[in-house]
Amino acid sequence: MCGILGGWWRTPLPDLPSRIERGLLALKHRGPNDHGVESAHARWGETALGQTRLSIIDLSAGGHQPMRSSDGRYILVYNGEIYNYKELRQELRQAGHHFQSDSDTEVLLTAWIHWGPCCLTRFKGMFAFAILDTKDGSLSLVRDAFGIKPLFYRYTDGQLVFGSELPAILALTPEEPRLDWQSAYDYLVHGRYDHGARTFVDGIRHVPAGSILTLSPQTGALSAPAVWWTPSIQTREKISVADAAVQLRERFLQNVRLHLRSDVPLGAALSGGVDSSAIVCAMRHIEPDLPIHTFSFIARGSQKSEEKWVDLVNAQVGAHGHKVVVEPDELAADLDDMIRAQGEPFGSTSIYAQYRVFKLAKENGITVALEGQGADELLAGYHGYPAHRIVSLLQEGRLTEAWAFLGRQRQWPGRPSSRAILQETVALMLPDALYHRARNASGRKSAPAWLDVDQCIEAGVVTQFPRDGWPSPARGRRLMGELAQSLTRRGLGWLLRHGDRNSMRFSIESRVPFLTTDMTDFLLGLPEEHLISADGETKHIFRAAMRGITPDAILDRKDKIGFETPELEWLRALAPQIRGWLSENTGASFLDRTQLIAEFDAVIDGRKPFGWQTWRWINFQRWMQVMNIRA
Repeated sequence: MCGILGGWWRTPLPDLPSRIERGLLALKHRGPNDHGVESAHARWGETALGQTRLSIIDLSAGGHQPMRSSDGRYILVYNGEIYNYKELRQELRQAGHHFQSDSDTEVLLTAWIHWGPCCLTRFKGMFAFAILDTKDGSLSLVRDAFGIKPLFYRYTDGQLVFGSELPAILALTPEEPRLDWQSAYDYLVHGRYDHGARTFVDGIRHVPAGSILTLSPQTGALSAPAVWWTPSIQTREKISVADAAVQLRERFLQNVRLHLRSDVPLGAALSGGVDSSAIVCAMRHIEPDLPIHTFSFIARGSQKSEEKWVDLVNAQVGAHGHKVVVEPDELAADLDDMIRAQGEPFGSTSIYAQYRVFKLAKENGITVALEGQGADELLAGYHGYPAHRIVSLLQEGRLTEAWAFLGRQRQWPGRPSSRAILQETVALMLPDALYHRARNASGRKSAPAWLDVDQCIEAGVVTQFPRDGWPSPARGRRLMGELAQSLTRRGLGWLLRHGDRNSMRFSIESRVPFLTTDMTDFLLGLPEEHLISADGETKHIFRAAMRGITPDAILDRKDKIGFETPELEWLRALAPQIRGWLSENTGASFLDRTQLIAEFDAVIDGRKPFGWQTWRWINFQRWMQVMNIRA
């Protein structure tokens, strides 16, 4: 696990070495064990690659980066883990290749040389890397299928720079960072972020998940993203729930087995929900003698506390449980550091719970932590996507089943009301023009009182809610289309960003064993009722698969809490300080600060209901100040 940065310049900057050094320093938390830089000069410009290393596999100098191929043609900088590197190394040896180290980095480099970009579909892992072909000068930027590992870039005429985090990019560019107004609007009004190529900084983009970008230095042209993997949602086989559960169990245990490969101490983030509990119990099932350390946020004294479930799992597997309890003043003390670590605004204070969990793991000597991100998007978790499932049933003409399914939602706590589900169902089936009218009529307006929407429109901001969906899902596959969309284009992106930045802030590698392409294709190819039962049980097949490994009490849970925080209580305790942050003039002239404070006070006083938008005001204002972003 590492931090990477670099770029290509047709005319090299006179202070490029010092900028590279500053960029590496900004990434030191991602790789405190080693660092390196390689440069290549040619008639078409200069290319530089840098890396900071967090040693996980092969702790020797054999894993040093940048890594050159044995013939000197290719240079690689890489952030991530290829969990099946041992199997791939054996296959490549049989093809005649020789290895000088035990690192997965050398396996990745050799695989690229042997198979080219086709090697990517062979990897079980998470990765973001840049590879330079010194023969023709081409520079390729590659990101894993789900975007687990970050990779930013900025491309202008005569220059391409890239990096694992925004501060590294900013160190390589002379221009002052300016706000991307579209991203700010989408976040503040619609609550959307990390759902496309744009970032909160103008001109800086994400390499899309599952994509490759290639620069040709002879022309200076950067290719459009070439997608190397996208999930399929077509039903591929008729299979019973029982048989599918057996296959899923085998796949999941194999994933966890591979994710346990490490030359440093590892543990797990444990919330007490089905997903993280299943990971911890699978660790014990696979490794009966493995010392297991779990790390949990406890909202003690709150209805959102998961402590009893955490204790149950720890007792079941004989784990060493570590817990953190947080007070409101701790959030205030850590907020600026967390904002710097995240690099961009985020959705709620549950991110702080995760931040503290990884800090606790670091304090206890852990370098690798497994967590359950991606399971909800794979298995129709959260509130079960009931409207999407009803649309699928209606498309298949199963009206009676759809009506019965709607009624059974009432037995599950936390689900939307029947009326709300029906409204969403109708909305999903409306054409775009009627959809946007209905959205405005429901009160979800694009021009709230605290925002100058005319100024935004004048600046080119698109204020219409972005109604996106999986392209042309087959009849009866609307749910699977929504899951595929959440996995690759919306939803999961921000969760993976939170986990990556929070863990790497403390030099910890976060691993997500649910997210492999083969398990995704398997699950999204099943009948929808395998994921959501006729009774509305989410993760239906996974609960069946984990019987006998995970306690029944966990598998039978109907609620979901996770690392949720008592957010309103925290904000009330910090209200005086927050008013000061909201009143600061950040230069974001489209915000009415007086109106923001008035609406914040109404929430704190109970005159208006609390919503996530309240936190977004706070986070955005503070982010502008801490990161020194010009509007």
